[in-house]
Amino acid sequence: KLVLIRENKTNNDMDLVSVDSEQMQQRVKMSIMKANVSDHVWLGLRHSCILGIWYWVNGQTVCYDQWAPDYDKDLDECDTTVRSGAIRTRDNQWISRPETDRYNFICS
Repeated sequence: KLVLIRENKTNNDMDLVSVDSEQMQQRVKMSIMKANVSDHVWLGLRHSCILGIWYWVNGQTVCYDQWAPDYDKDLDECDTTVRSGAIRTRDNQWISRPETDRYNFICS
């Protein structure tokens, strides 16, 4: 079950959803469409600057992805802030945002 929280929070200390398939992406999309949410919604997607990879908070590596075509996930600046993944609600594509940004979030 997915739970969309319409409170703007940073993405720390939450059981955020891991989108590991097209089916889960569609479930997230439907949850977002049913609610009046922020421009972005936090996913359980994290970036490791040391390893240069994206991973899910549940420990899985990212095999399925839905990165926005106009966004280059490899250009994140690791020296300025820790990055985490969010879904852009206007097109349901993934982008990275500084983890200190405050958005609604979706938990599983």
